[in-house]
Amino acid sequence: MGNVPTAVKHCLSYQHLLKEHLGVIEGVPPEQECQLTGFPQHIKIVEVGPRDGLQNEEVIVPTGIKIELINRLSEAGLSVIEATSFVSSKWVPQIAKRLYSMGCYEISLGDTIGIGTPGSMKLMLEMVMKEIPLSSLAVHCHDTYGQALANILTAIQMGVSVVDSAVAGLGGCPYAKGATGNVATEDVLYMLNGLGINTGVNLHKVVEAGNFICKALNKKTNSKVAQASLHS
Repeated sequence: MGNVPTAVKHCLSYQHLLKEHLGVIEGVPPEQECQLTGFPQHIKIVEVGPRDGLQNEEVIVPTGIKIELINRLSEAGLSVIEATSFVSSKWVPQIAKRLYSMGCYEISLGDTIGIGTPGSMKLMLEMVMKEIPLSSLAVHCHDTYGQALANILTAIQMGVSVVDSAVAGLGGCPYAKGATGNVATEDVLYMLNGLGINTGVNLHKVVEAGNFICKALNKKTNSKVAQASLHS
């Protein structure tokens, strides 16, 4: 690059990062999977956008649009399986234990108003893990205070391998005024791809699905990755 200043060289090289991440189709090859201690080799992404995300929208979304969104997300390799409830955090360990005893195979711990931090996530998981096997736990984070990705990273470092997210960061919380949407699926995938963790999900197709539903809703995506890709 001749005499191009170092700062410019770095800037130019980083322009390729987003395209590299968006180019990941089926996660990463097995030999490149993350070998860092504490990280699962595979994370299951539970897409909650078509239900938990759209139910908080003020406009009524036509059935045809919902079906098209689900089809697009399915083609990207995502599943739509989600059932949540709102409960005080002090009761989470007891409620989780009761649900597990009743036969629930997977219990998603939700920070639906988005006030959690990596510290509180760690404490919550430590308490719940005393009652429930780690393999039966998932996390459901909202991004009201910008902590969702950090909280998810903390959870997977502790061994959680199921993460709820919503395309384009759709959603909110009817119980908390000002609470923003679910963590964006695109942003979670970008982070996991960067860690070398396999998800089997096509990030590029998820970004396209997010663009589709945002256009239908006439709103801007909440995904930082999708926003960046529009200007790359």
